[in-house]
Parts: sequence; C-alpha cells; structure tokens
Amino acid sequence: MSARESWRRLSRIVPLIVVGALLATMAGLGAGALVHPGDLAGSARYSLLAGFLLAIGLYGSTHEIDLGALRRDARGVLVAVTLGVVIKAALIAGVMLLVFRDARYLVLGIAVAQIDPLSVAAMRANSRMSARAKALMFAWASFDDPVTVLLSLYFSILAFRFSGREGAPQAGPSGDGLGAYLSDLGLNLTLVAAAYLLFVALRRLPAPGPKFAGTRVVGTAAERSAGTGGRSTDLLSLAVLVGVFLVAAQWMLMLAVALIGLFFRVGTYAKAIDRAVATAFLVASFALGLLLVDGVDLLPALVLGVAAFGAQALISLLVVPVLKHGLSRRDRVHLALGQQNGITAIILALALEPDFRGTVGIVAPAILVVNVLHYASNGVLNRFADDPPHPPAEEPGRPGTGAVPLGAPSAAGSGDGHPDPVPASQADACASVPGADPET
Repeated sequence: MSARESWRRLSRIVPLIVVGALLATMAGLGAGALVHPGDLAGSARYSLLAGFLLAIGLYGSTHEIDLGALRRDARGVLVAVTLGVVIKAALIAGVMLLVFRDARYLVLGIAVAQIDPLSVAAMRANSRMSARAKALMFAWASFDDPVTVLLSLYFSILAFRFSGREGAPQAGPSGDGLGAYLSDLGLNLTLVAAAYLLFVALRRLPAPGPKFAGTRVVGTAAERSAGTGGRSTDLLSLAVLVGVFLVAAQWMLMLAVALIGLFFRVGTYAKAIDRAVATAFLVASFALGLLLVDGVDLLPALVLGVAAFGAQALISLLVVPVLKHGLSRRDRVHLALGQQNGITAIILALALEPDFRGTVGIVAPAILVVNVLHYASNGVLNRFADDPPHPPAEEPGRPGTGAVPLGAPSAAGSGDGHPDPVPASQADACASVPGADPET
C-alpha cells in the first residue's frame, strides 16, 4: 500500500473510530446506570485489562517509528522528547499542583500532555497546514505517547508518597526508593531481551520455496514472497506479541513495550495492529463510560484541559525555532493550537483510576475541553486566514533542507519537475507521517 493510499485510508477510518468511541462511551454510561458495577476499578481483572489496553496503544505508537530516521535526526528527537513532552507535562502538572495543591495532579497533568497521533492523522484531510507542518506534528505526537505513558507510571509513586499514602501504586514500580526503580528497570530489560531473542529466532526460521505446478511457479511474486512459511512466521510473531502484552500488563512493564515496539514486527499481519489499536480504543471508551457513572469533577477538569492546551501553545514557541524548519507563520500558529487528546489519555485515566480514585471523572471531561478548544481555535484560524499556505523557501543549493524530522521525505524533489521516488523500504514509515507524501 502506497503512502497516499495509507493516508486516505486513515482519513476515512479515524473519524469512524472517533464516532465509534463516542458511541461506546455512551453505551458504557448506559450500561453502568443499569447494572451499577460498584468498585469496578478495584478488581484485579480491571487492572489487567487496563494494562493490556495500555500495552496495545503504546506498541501501536512506537512500532511506527523508524529506527533509521531516529539516527538521522537525533537532535529533533531530543527536542521532541524534552521540550515537546517532558517540559510540557511539567508545566501542566505544575499548574494543577499550584491551583489545587493535591499530589495526584502530578500524574493527572502528565496524562493529558500527549498529542493523539490518530487525531493528527485524521487532521491531514481537512487542515490547512502545510505538508511539512503536518509531518512535524505527527512526529511530535509519535513521541508524546510513549514518553507520556512512562512519565505517568513512574511519577505515580511520587504522587503516592506526596499524598501521605502507604504502600505502592499498582501502576508504578512495586517497592520503595531507588531499589524499586532499579528492580522495575531490570524486569523491563529482561522482557525486552526475551522478546528480542524470540524475534531473532522467528526471523531465522527457514521459509519454504515457491510452489510449482509442473515447471511453472504458482502465484505472483508478492504472493510467493508472503508464502506459507512467511505468514506462519508472522503469525507466530503476532502470538508472541500478545504474550508480551499480557506479561507487561500483569506487572505494568510499559517501558519494555515501548522498546519492543521499535524492533518487533509482524510482517504480513501489520494491519492487525491497527485493528487492535482501534478495538482497544472502543473497549477503553466503553470502560470509561462505566466509570463515569460515579460522576465528574468539572472545575479540575476545566483547569486541566485549559492548562494542557495552553502548555502546547507555549512549548510550540520553543520547539519550532529550535528545529528551524522554516514554517510559515500560519503553520506555527496551527502547531501552537495542535493539542488533541485521544486513546492514550483515556487508557492512562483507566490505568490510574485504581490508585487515584476520581481520575476518570477529571480526565474524561478534560479531554473534551482540550478537543473543543482545538477544533474551535483552528476553525477560527482557518476562517480568518483564507490564503493558502506557501511552502517555505529552501536555502540556495540545498533543496529539501526544510525536511521534517524522523526521516520524512522532502517534497522538493530532485529539481527536474518531478518528485523524488520513495524507496520501498520507506513506504511503511512514510505512511505513519501524514503530510510527507512522496507524490506531492
């Protein structure tokens, strides 16, 4: 599937996923009002389900990241992870702690700091941002998810301690002090090593040769390359991945899932990951509705949503000049108004609920506040800025210097009037970066 076809598919299915999530939330709310699930978040099965959904969503984010692109743009990655994620999360948490002086907001502020990659992917169809700005936004969002998840889980133990509570949170490292973090790190690295060894072993399984009918090879080249042996290996890889998710969910080893997503691939079953992420979104939305029966806390939700949206605007003023991407003024404003929340914020709220009761009742309406602010502000911007975006001028003698981070292809082409071809090895990576269309 070409990059253009992938983006068109995302533009079609993401709105359906969002509508489905809203319907699932309403269905969960209705079901909760009828059956009154009680202390649902206190059950062991709930924690396992929340961890499993979190692992699916986290893997769905990191498996789209191209390692070669990481090496090519280490500076851009560092800026995205520090200014784009860590400092923004610290700003949101700081505002919440200053206003409410409640230790749990240390993690609730982090939970809504991410920009939802699915929402950014859908944005390509109707946003007036340039292709370069869209690709930068998606690259930024791709790193938001794993870093936000890890910050939330590891800072949960600090929030636990600052609130004067004994024991350890279910979502964070078990134990106390530096030893707890080191032990958790060791378990995560062990799971990563086991997954890597299994992945290498599966890749080395011999694949059968092509099937022959007399002297003629049966099937097309594509069908033969994904023959029985290849599909069997990919299916085994998918089964191993499910096992990894279960282990990670049981002990909340999400650092391992984030690292495994960088190298563990399932080949011909890659589309199953997209379906799994969409299904996880629907299940999480239904569970969110079940918990919302207990009510919402509107004032903290309003402050949290405004703080998250404002922090994105402030941080974008620092990120764009550092990356020096030569974006137009309207692109920079769109990036400042780019905060959106989705599946990661929802699942994080579910995962944090057993340790910090009332999390769902604050985070869920905060997500609504963030998204309303996003669509309203971008709608106003598009209405009063009707001129089409102009591509920034390239430096003399250096076509494509404004290329987006993470290895997204430049739209400049080779200078012969035609865009440069995109190697097949980059097709899947390009498909994860809306706006980096090789044909534009």
